[in-house]
Amino acid sequence: MMQRIAVMTSGGDAPGMNPAIRAVVRTAVSKGVEVYGVRQAFAGLLAGDFERMTSRDVSGIMQRGGTILQTARNQEFTTPQGQKRALRRLNEHGIEGLIVIGGDGSLRGAQALHELGFPVVGVPGSIDNDIWGTNMSIGVDTALNTILDAVDKLRDTASSHERCFLLEVMGRNCGYLATMGGILGGAEFIVIPERPTTLEEIGRILEDAYMRGKSHAMGIVAEGANLKTHEIAEYLENHEVGFEVRVTVLGHVVRGGKPSAFDRLLATRMGVAAVEHLLAGDTGVMVGLHGRDIGTVTLVEATTKQRSTSESYIEMADMLSK
Repeated sequence: MMQRIAVMTSGGDAPGMNPAIRAVVRTAVSKGVEVYGVRQAFAGLLAGDFERMTSRDVSGIMQRGGTILQTARNQEFTTPQGQKRALRRLNEHGIEGLIVIGGDGSLRGAQALHELGFPVVGVPGSIDNDIWGTNMSIGVDTALNTILDAVDKLRDTASSHERCFLLEVMGRNCGYLATMGGILGGAEFIVIPERPTTLEEIGRILEDAYMRGKSHAMGIVAEGANLKTHEIAEYLENHEVGFEVRVTVLGHVVRGGKPSAFDRLLATRMGVAAVEHLLAGDTGVMVGLHGRDIGTVTLVEATTKQRSTSESYIEMADMLSK
């Protein structure tokens, strides 16, 4: 039985990381295990920035966005020397197991420690929903609700002025947020990394919408799509499609805010499961949502495969936009 474990959040922050930290700490404490928080991710790990956490330390953080442990990116850890130094720091503090909450890069870091023989369990936290081995990652639901709130508000002003709004959202390699935002927000078109789109296609869609009498239009563009938002806007302004064109870039607004009820519950379930697997010796794995249950996949599988938006969702977005 482990006596001392650590938890860290890494990579891009995601709403729900704090509930996950809370669940890890309180689950471990209830089992008589000491918990240490690693501040500022792998940078803090290399610096030996550890702080013991008690149940009281995580009181009142359930509703807070971001992460109380903070996060940072670190190039040194990607080197063999940096990874050995991190392992040394863990051993110096008597840490016997580590839980890493974060996205694909963070999970690759967890896998590197696992390959050095250190017990690690990963928890998927990424608003892009691009992590293989889980139906949903921590933060996705909250981010999607933020996008829908923006879509609804932009539609009000768009319909008042006969405008087309281009809304850019996060999604470097996975267009899940743009696709679901398009379906649930009633967008006329989506532009996502999984499917190349041409400027001519977008122009035809908007011209058709205008001629059918629509008073406004909405397009949602993932940041990693083959066409950039400013390209689309410039093309539409130079080709008479009927609507005035305006651009809104949500950017990091999508990362912030109080985690939704779904994200709080998902993060809590994953945090509890991560501790249970770590203490049981089932390491080198990532916990994930499989149907209604929390299961595991190996860190190797989670970091060598990439989740993309379901083709059925893409087809649904196209069908419902007409």
